Amino acid sequence: MLPFGKKNYRLMLIGLAVLVLGFIIMSLDSTTFGFGFIGLTLGPLTVFAGFMIEIAAILHNPKEE
Repeated sequence: MLPFGKKNYRLMLIGLAVLVLGFIIMSLDSTTFGFGFIGLTLGPLTVFAGFMIEIAAILHNPKEE
C-alpha cells in the first residue's frame, strides 16, 4: 500500500508546479538585481504558496477519500 492517496499525489504535483512557477516569476524581473515588485514580492509569495500546498498535501489524510 502506498503511503499517500491519489489526492495527495495530485496536490504534490500542483504544489511543485506552483513552486516552479514562482521561481520562473522571480527570474523574469528585469530591474537591477531583481529588486522590483515581481522579484521581491510576487515571486516569493508564489513560492510560499507552493510550499503551503506541499505541506497540505503531506498532511492530508488519505483515509478520508
